[in-house]
Amino acid sequence: MNSNQQSSPFDREPRPTQPPGPIAKLFALVLSAMLLVLAFMFSLVALAVVAVGGLILWGWLWWKTRALRKQMQSAAMSTPQVIEGEFVRHSDAPRKNLPRT
Repeated sequence: MNSNQQSSPFDREPRPTQPPGPIAKLFALVLSAMLLVLAFMFSLVALAVVAVGGLILWGWLWWKTRALRKQMQSAAMSTPQVIEGEFVRHSDAPRKNLPRT
């Protein structure tokens, strides 16, 4: 290699490395377990915050619409209700004969 040429760390051949020992593997396992537990705890806290926020929003909407619900209920009581019905019209006039097809 010329001393005039600039060398890049990407041009070098990789050095052979030793596989990690049992202590490094144990450390990686413990660290992974701790991160997994931490992520689970964070997700539970986030879920609780969203649930409490949703309950607060629902309660606020329920409280704000109570006057409207009372007004709708009083309007429903003052008008007659038709649940379901069927009627037949009887007429005293004779029926016209319709042509048969």
